[in-house]
Parts: sequence; structure tokens; C-alpha cells
Amino acid sequence: MYSSVIATRLRAKIAAFSGELSAGLGKVSRRFVSEMLYGIQASQSVVLTRIARVLEETIALKKTHERLCRNLGDERLEQILAHNVLSISKKHIEKDTLLVLDPSDLSKKYAEKMEYLCRIHDGSEGTLADGYPLVHVIGCEVDSKDIVPLYQRLYSYTAPEFSSENDEILHAVDTVQKHVGPQRGIWVIDRGADRIKLYEPLLKRKARFLIRMVGSRHLRTGKRKRLALDIAMDCPTPYAETIVKMEHGTETCYTISFGFRKVKLPEHKQQLYLLVVKGFGKKPMMLLTTEQLKRSRKTLFTMVRRYIRRWSVEETIRFIKTSYDLEDVRVLRYKGLQNLMPLVLAAVYFAAVVLDGKEKLRILVEHVFNASKRLFGIPDFKYYSISDGLKKLFERHPGQPHRIRKRAPNLQLRLFDT
Repeated sequence: MYSSVIATRLRAKIAAFSGELSAGLGKVSRRFVSEMLYGIQASQSVVLTRIARVLEETIALKKTHERLCRNLGDERLEQILAHNVLSISKKHIEKDTLLVLDPSDLSKKYAEKMEYLCRIHDGSEGTLADGYPLVHVIGCEVDSKDIVPLYQRLYSYTAPEFSSENDEILHAVDTVQKHVGPQRGIWVIDRGADRIKLYEPLLKRKARFLIRMVGSRHLRTGKRKRLALDIAMDCPTPYAETIVKMEHGTETCYTISFGFRKVKLPEHKQQLYLLVVKGFGKKPMMLLTTEQLKRSRKTLFTMVRRYIRRWSVEETIRFIKTSYDLEDVRVLRYKGLQNLMPLVLAAVYFAAVVLDGKEKLRILVEHVFNASKRLFGIPDFKYYSISDGLKKLFERHPGQPHRIRKRAPNLQLRLFDT
């Protein structure tokens, strides 16, 4: 009995959240956003037929599916939803919050009719495949396992408006910075961002960043210009720490040492710092940053941990793909696919922040965990369990996402109470 009350409250929470998310949209689109958020959670899928089924409308399933397809093609949907997600989430971004930007992919091996399919590198299998590139931005803190989903966009190399991958990355930076400001948050990006066509715009935007280098770029130390790898190999690393990294489900211990050099890009005057970490492999890990470094174990190791935190965000990306069957998407139109991305991002935000981040919903989350019946137990990454639990609750207690209306006070009873 109590689980039905929880399901009702969660549907009301989804309805309230979708109201914030759909601000600026018309009545029809607002209803669509609410139904999609609930449908994605209740079906644990982005397949529209499955979403239509859990809505349990009195009309034919085909009619519900057609309506969802039609509404998903709204030209304004992606921009408004992306704006609203950031407007809601920016309050969680502090001065030193990590803004982890991670390029990803959506593999569609067997799709033929999806609009603007292009060749991508399938990261999960290490092969070329048909699909779409993605850009994700996740906010997180060094000392917390919590995440704040901020941005998710799909694009195609063959779409008419496509310019370059660099422009897509900078579009993500500009979109997030527009809401949080240039001095709030530190951009943490992998080796794919080691490009002068990204460094220059990031410095121009006064963005704070921590970017892993490949090692083949020249940097200036004093008046000398040398390869980053050569500078790293010669760099003293007087501080040492032991860290544990999860690799393929098992823990691996590394003893690392680290130090730094003051450097500049040959084309720029701004002082930068090269953080050098040895012990992960034959080549040192080279991290170029705008953050001021000094001869301090605490300062340098904090910066090392900031980059290492990026690795755990990869699990978040896997969560987004697997928990909601993202790679099973069957939307054929390109605009529909793009519109779907902020809806999925909002579903993740609901599970990661709206539920898990508020005191009054903690007891509900506990019940959601209990509702999750996993054969091999609950995994370390708690959002999988939240997602499973939401689906189980809504399966047992289906319904539409409506807000709970507060009852008017009973004045007659209040009169007798006095």
C-alpha cells in the first residue's frame, strides 16, 4: 500500500520538475515534456512505443506513438530544454566545481534510414560504425560521488549546419558558461582537446581548464621551446602517493609521483602550468592547466585528483546509455534525435539531483532502492539502482504524471478546534 503512495509522490515530483523544465513552451509541448520524462523513467527506455505503452492512454497505442513522434519534431524544443536544464542546475556549480566535458558516441550499426548517419569511432568496441557523435558536460566535485548533468548534444558530420568538432565543443563551453559564468567551474577534458584551435578560444573566453596533453605539442619554458613530452620527462616529481583505480571491475593500485613546470603556449603570453604525473605507464601523464601551481604536495595532488575524477564520469556516460537504452533509439528524423538528448539529460538529472539531492526525498529513495530486484545485488554506481527502482515502482503502480493538489483547509473543523 505504501509503495503506491511513493509512486504517486514521485509522479507528482516528475510533473513539478517538468513544469520548470518546459518553461517557455506551449501547453501541448509542456504536456509532451511531462509525459516523456515520466515515460523514460517508467519504461527505462527512449523507444517511443515503450514510452507510449506506459502512458496507458485510453486511445489506441498507435495514436499515442504518432503524437509523441509529432511533438518530438518541435524545432524549438532542444534549445529551450537545454537552456532550462542549465538554468535549474547552475545553482550547484561552485567556484571549483569540475566541468567534465566528454565527447562520446551513439552507435547505430544496423540503422539505414536514420537521417544524417555518419561514420564514428565506436568507443565501446574500438571500431568504426555508423552513428552520431555526442558531447556531454557533467558537473562534479573532487570529494563527492554526486554528479550534476549539465549538457548533452547529438550532432552529425553530414548535417548541413555542421562546421567542425571544435565548434561543437566550444558551443558546449559557451552554452554552459553563459549560465554559470567564466570563473565558476574548471573544465576537465581528455587528450582529444589538446588542440591549438581549442586552447586559443578557451584562453580568449578566460575559461579555467585542466586538459591532458598528448605530448607532441611545443611549449615554452623560459625562453626555450621544447616538446611537452621532453619537458615532462625531465621534470622532477618529488611528491608520491598511492591511488586505487577501478579497471574492468577490479581494483588496481598505482604508486605515482608528480611535479610541475611553468610553461606557455608559443603563441600566447598567458602563464600556464604543466602538471607531470609519473607511474601510470611508460609515458608520464601531462596535464596543462590555467590553475596556479606551487611546490606543495596538497596543491599538486588536489589537481591530480581533479583529473582522476574525470575517469569516474565515464561511468556516468555508460549509465546514460545503458539505463535508458539510448543506443536502441529508433527516431528517424535528425531534429527528433537532437530533441531527445536534453529529455534524456533531464531524466538523468531527476534521478541524480532532484531525487538524491533533497532531504525530504531520502526516505523515498530508500524505498526505491528496496524496490530494485537485482540478481547480483546493487552495484556501486547508485544511479543504476535508482533508475531500476523507479521503473519497478511505476510498473506496479502505473499512472499519469500529475501534480498533487493541496486540499483546501476544512474551516468547519478548524472552528470547532478553537
